[in-house]
Amino acid sequence: MSPPQDPEANAAARPKNAVVILLDSLNRHMLGAYGGREFGTPNLDRLAQRSVRFTSHFTGSLPCMPARHDILCGALDFLWKPWGSIELWEDAITCQLHAAGVTSQLISDHPHLFEAGGENYHVDFTAWDYLRGHEGDPWKTQPDPSWAGSPKFFPREMPYDNSRGWFRGEADFPGPRTMQAAAKWLDDNAGKHDRFFLFVDEFDPHEPFDTPEPYLSMYDADWEGPHPIWPPYIDGGVRKGVLDERQARQVRALYGGKLTMIDHWLGKVLDRLDAHNLWDDTLVVLCTDHGHYLGEKDIWGKPAVPIYEPLGHIPLMISAPGVAPGTCEALTTSVDIFATLTDLFSVTGAVRQRTHGVSLLPLLSGVTTTVRDWLLTGVWGREVHLIDGKRKYARAPAEANAPLDMYSNRWSTMPTHLMTRGQELPYPDQRARLDHMPGSGIPVIHQQWDASDPLPFWAGRRFSGNHLYDLEDDPDETRNLAGSPLEAEYRDALRAALDSLEAPQGQLVRLGLE
Repeated sequence: MSPPQDPEANAAARPKNAVVILLDSLNRHMLGAYGGREFGTPNLDRLAQRSVRFTSHFTGSLPCMPARHDILCGALDFLWKPWGSIELWEDAITCQLHAAGVTSQLISDHPHLFEAGGENYHVDFTAWDYLRGHEGDPWKTQPDPSWAGSPKFFPREMPYDNSRGWFRGEADFPGPRTMQAAAKWLDDNAGKHDRFFLFVDEFDPHEPFDTPEPYLSMYDADWEGPHPIWPPYIDGGVRKGVLDERQARQVRALYGGKLTMIDHWLGKVLDRLDAHNLWDDTLVVLCTDHGHYLGEKDIWGKPAVPIYEPLGHIPLMISAPGVAPGTCEALTTSVDIFATLTDLFSVTGAVRQRTHGVSLLPLLSGVTTTVRDWLLTGVWGREVHLIDGKRKYARAPAEANAPLDMYSNRWSTMPTHLMTRGQELPYPDQRARLDHMPGSGIPVIHQQWDASDPLPFWAGRRFSGNHLYDLEDDPDETRNLAGSPLEAEYRDALRAALDSLEAPQGQLVRLGLE
């Protein structure tokens, strides 16, 4: 990465605003800016041309809402709970921004932000706009009766079945509407506030991989029959006969069509940044929560497997005034975005909760070339991964996947629309007790489960042991080094990392690290 030529000039050009655009399930390896050639991403590539492109950026907490907790609250979530709201002892960054007089706006079509477990992330924004109809959003009670097509795409009933018929043209789909709303907000608000923070949380290219033409046939013009817009979530999809090779190509092509469609509408936002010369005083961040497996290792969706590169090695682009475009190889993760924003708006000292991120502004200014030596990533109840930039160590439960600890005063569960809440997450019971979260004196409900409990989604699935990969020599993760003498080094490093975060003792017991 090339630092600015004049540090004093860079200080004068310190951004006063921030625009963060989060595209859900954005695959780094499929973007032209990261070497992808399979699908067209001209506007993402256009943004990359004026940005610092981070090449060693990884997930923290997964999946959707835990990742947003990382970004908006700055604290890793997956070691303490599977999914949930902002807790009583913590604030989203928008709380500090409000106190500092910064205008903040949320524009999103992400349904989980307005369901149990995500319902209070929006409340401290100055204003928020929710574009309806994506995935599990219960927007309509029946399909549009005048639509000639059939909105039924999934073996089970989904809210999208009722919403889909109301999207007649490309501009009616939630993703395009979200980007149009963001572009209009910039038109209406540029130059009207002393400082602003715009957060565009766009659910595309997340499934359903449903698009109108020309995107529907763009990457697989010979497909005949209904389009499988709901991808399977499975390890070994082709091997187990869940889909054949032809169907596999179609699912991948449908993701590509969704990616290219949202890329096109992202261009509308970039156009408004151009029109209002916002690049001169605004930090622009393009990020994601995680990737999405589309046949790599014959894995599909986000099933219960270790976090391999396609899912966990994610894109991050940051454009900042006075900072030359280029690449940054420093190790970074999602909580660092929160730390960067609190640094940018000078509200770091106002944050109540213990956080785990490091500001990236010193990397952008050229003051340093590294901000962290390691990071942790994972899904609650699954493997805990340690990444140091050279290697990735995924530690699985030593025996039974127990104990499983949940710390929360806002008990909620992941709304899948496919299971009852009790199936998604067991209810609290007589084993619950009062405890305290690290960095907080506020009492918290601490529930512990064991192997006899009906465990939620991923946690109840089988494990494949520990995994250790050399990311430099084996980027495709084909040679598992677990069991070699090297594993002892990474086992100790993981234990030290968990201790430094004051992770629950149950995590150490579960992983055989006590």
